[in-house]
Amino acid sequence: MTRRYDELMPKPLPLPFPGVSEMPLVTELRFPESGVTVQGEFELNEFAVLSPENLEFLRLYIKVRGNLKEVERILGVSYPTVRSRFDALLRAIGYEPEERDPRDETLALLERGQISPEEALKRLRK
Repeated sequence: MTRRYDELMPKPLPLPFPGVSEMPLVTELRFPESGVTVQGEFELNEFAVLSPENLEFLRLYIKVRGNLKEVERILGVSYPTVRSRFDALLRAIGYEPEERDPRDETLALLERGQISPEEALKRLRK
């Protein structure tokens, strides 16, 4: 029987796994080139079990050195959307996002030219 090339390639972890909320436990590590296999019980860290969407967002966030405005530009989405995705990432790794400053949305609208400086000033004074 001939194995296809894609069957030989490592696959990403199938996480999150449907219907299962517990953290997985790894029981074997294999180092193919050296021929070493280690068996035991190993925990995965919080980054290893991120959803593909959160992992991709984290990679981009690191690539742009934590600049959410640059993430906004690259993804072509609004700043509030980027903040929401960042907050979801924080929750996924076990942190509660900081309370948002209600002025952030007004400043983001002003920066994108969606409201005038006068309207922004009016909203910020409330």
